[in-house]
Amino acid sequence: MINLKIARIKKGYNQQEFSELLGINKNYYSMIETGARNPGFKLAKKIADILEVTVDEIFFDETNNEMLSDSELH
Repeated sequence: MINLKIARIKKGYNQQEFSELLGINKNYYSMIETGARNPGFKLAKKIADILEVTVDEIFFDETNNEMLSDSELH
């Protein structure tokens, strides 16, 4: 699994810039990044596309193929 925050930073975006690219509020993006919220599939796909990874790599636990719970996402 790829850490969302690390992937974003490696691409050179701060949270404000990245949330603007996604067309969402920075606070909402921050909650996704910390695991307090899970994005819908369209938003998850947009995040993955911008970061040039797959949705699975960011949001799914590879060991058991389940979507990570909010507490496991950070």
